Amino acid sequence: MITYFTSGEKETRAWTVRDGATAPEAAGVIHTDFEKGFIAAEVVPWQDLFAQGGWTSARSHGLVRTEGKNYIIKDGDTIIYRFNN
Repeated sequence: MITYFTSGEKETRAWTVRDGATAPEAAGVIHTDFEKGFIAAEVVPWQDLFAQGGWTSARSHGLVRTEGKNYIIKDGDTIIYRFNN
């Protein structure tokens, strides 16, 4: 099992998934609609996000990656999901 995070303006939350889970599978832990409508995951390690003080600075420093359906979640990833409803 590994832990990854979702983080927005109001809340940061930890999620536990099996080691080797893909981004859509991990999104499905939050809500099945996230897995079904998965488009992409914006990913940054939590240490980099914390060091930069947030998503805006992490993006401006080129630390945020856009990953697709085959991305394997890594322990400590912080993710914003892009999906269709």
